[in-house]
Amino acid sequence: MHLRLISWLFIILNFMEYIGSQNASRGRRQRRMHPNVSQGCQGGCATCSDYNGCLSCKPRLFFALERIGMKQIGVCLSSCPSGYYGTRYPDINKCTKCKADCDTCFNKNFCTKCKSGFYLHLGKCLDNCPEGLEANNHTMECVSIVHCEVSEWNPWSPCTKKGKTCGFKRGTETRVREIIQHPSVKGNLCPPTNETRKCTVQRKKCQKGERGKKGRERKRKKPNKGESKEAIPDSKSLESSKEIPEQRENKQQQKKRKVQDKQKSGIEVTLAEGLTSVSQRTQPTPCRRRYL
Repeated sequence: MHLRLISWLFIILNFMEYIGSQNASRGRRQRRMHPNVSQGCQGGCATCSDYNGCLSCKPRLFFALERIGMKQIGVCLSSCPSGYYGTRYPDINKCTKCKADCDTCFNKNFCTKCKSGFYLHLGKCLDNCPEGLEANNHTMECVSIVHCEVSEWNPWSPCTKKGKTCGFKRGTETRVREIIQHPSVKGNLCPPTNETRKCTVQRKKCQKGERGKKGRERKRKKPNKGESKEAIPDSKSLESSKEIPEQRENKQQQKKRKVQDKQKSGIEVTLAEGLTSVSQRTQPTPCRRRYL
């Protein structure tokens, strides 16, 4: 019995050594066929390398090259990044780079967004827009030229003068229209939106409520005669209050001198009149001849 157990153990150990040698030989064959291939791939890679990253992707994923410094590494993505478009092949789905002047594209010949300095037109990036189109610097696209559009004229307004509709014979009336479409940069400019012309009406008197603002302001500004007279002495009193006491004394002295001069001149005049009357009395009367 012991010999049988020992023999069975010996057979099992030999069998396990044989299986291990077979697995090692398979690993060596795979390494010879695919050098630097890693068995533990991540990020959607079907096969990968420690040095080059992903070598192939799982189904429905796109293979793309990602630059890290001077080195490019393969990655597997669900959709291609900006500047690339996806192409599906039987054996691989690949991301291909757009043209140099294109920022995003649908395929090799159709761009959806251009880089700075280029304008998009029918899937192509152009330096200048073709004739009949203009560049939209906001969307960076070539768009149609838009001209201005205006509505019809509204009816003429009532005839007025200085904001009033009464108290005159000749005035002005206006009419307006609205802008329906504003023009683009190269479009035709809008025509005038208001128009004025002279008009004549039958003169009618203005009622109290229809008087203009200017007339009311004038009435408010005009002071009464009594108020103006009362205001004058007030101004004089203010001026006199501002005078210096020395100036007041000088003025009083000047007034006294004027009164004295007037009195002297009056005395001289009376003396002159008295002398003239005396001289007239002392003059001899002419002789009158009597005729017989």
